[in-house]
Amino acid sequence: MKNSSGVSLTLPGIADMGKTILFVYGTLKRGGPNHRLLAGQQFLGEARTEPKYRLIDLGEYPGLQEATDGESVSGEIYAVDDEAMARLDEFEDVPRLFVRAPVMLDEWNEPAVAYFFNADNATMKKDKKES
Repeated sequence: MKNSSGVSLTLPGIADMGKTILFVYGTLKRGGPNHRLLAGQQFLGEARTEPKYRLIDLGEYPGLQEATDGESVSGEIYAVDDEAMARLDEFEDVPRLFVRAPVMLDEWNEPAVAYFFNADNATMKKDKKES
């Protein structure tokens, strides 16, 4: 079975290879100023969340939050190795500014995670460099 981007919805062996299925929605997407952090990682396709989330404006970048009156958020899916996940966690200031948590995606059967804005620390925004 394939999603609307033509990507197989079942990816046997990804988890066994030490890869994390990561949904990105903001500056990490292709063409975004921070996409370089995903260099060398496997692009799996475009995706949308189930309508259980919303993006909030944090200035130079968005933050994903769960919402009972949510909407479907568009983004991209990558298979990311542990080394790149560690770099991304540092960049996203996990767990202070963002937390990595499961995300529900439309037309996608594999477990995926995304970076969610940590509203408990809402007053401590991080200045992200766009070099």
